[in-house]
Amino acid sequence: MTEERPGGLQAWAPSTVPGPGVDLGPAQELAVALRHLDDVGWCENLTGHITLQVGDRILVNPWGLWWREVRAADILTIDADGRVVEGALDVTPAVHIHTELHRARPDAAVVIHNHPPYASALAAIGELPEVVHQNSSILADQMVLVNEYDGEVDSAGLGEELARRIGDASVALLVSHGAIVTAPSMAEAVYKAVLFERTCMLHWLTRSVDAKAIPIAVSAQRRLQASLVERAAPVYWNGVVRQLAADEPDVLA
Repeated sequence: MTEERPGGLQAWAPSTVPGPGVDLGPAQELAVALRHLDDVGWCENLTGHITLQVGDRILVNPWGLWWREVRAADILTIDADGRVVEGALDVTPAVHIHTELHRARPDAAVVIHNHPPYASALAAIGELPEVVHQNSSILADQMVLVNEYDGEVDSAGLGEELARRIGDASVALLVSHGAIVTAPSMAEAVYKAVLFERTCMLHWLTRSVDAKAIPIAVSAQRRLQASLVERAAPVYWNGVVRQLAADEPDVLA
């Protein structure tokens, strides 16, 4: 019988961790997230969007710029209905994926949407990935498959319906489309997005061999999930910020 043990900071807390090296404003956080997720393959050329809710306003990347070229100065501010209130460019018509999730989910301060390849491959066959690796446990009981495809989500009504189908899941796989990741912080959202695509890749690889993946006990998944959210996500994010600030300082401009 597996011993019930705590996870996360309750199990172990580091005495100190390396910081991000720079204090970021909300627009800088969003620009860093866009660049990093592009670096790890989460982006499909100019598609996709990330939003960050700040009070009654929402920050979002503009339509037409690729994730790899967005700077903090390019970030738009929109209202709760998706109208641009600050910024030089326009916003995607699919912004209602985000506005309605923010409206329905107080816990979803960050919403990430794009079409990463392994997630999109599983979306094509309508199959959620299994938790086959310890770090995939961050997604345990957090994923939902949305198996109705209605085309582009270009109205508030379609966004509201999508939010209803997603419910309280923090990761959604949209059939024939892509993926959505939500979280209360940018650090958790980015780390969860990275691990979701890796989980999809590992699932795809294990399906390619004639063997059954060894399951991870539910109790172990819970402990791992707490550790990944509470300990790993902020440290991962700090490393992302340090490296991008050093290698691509224009991202903060």
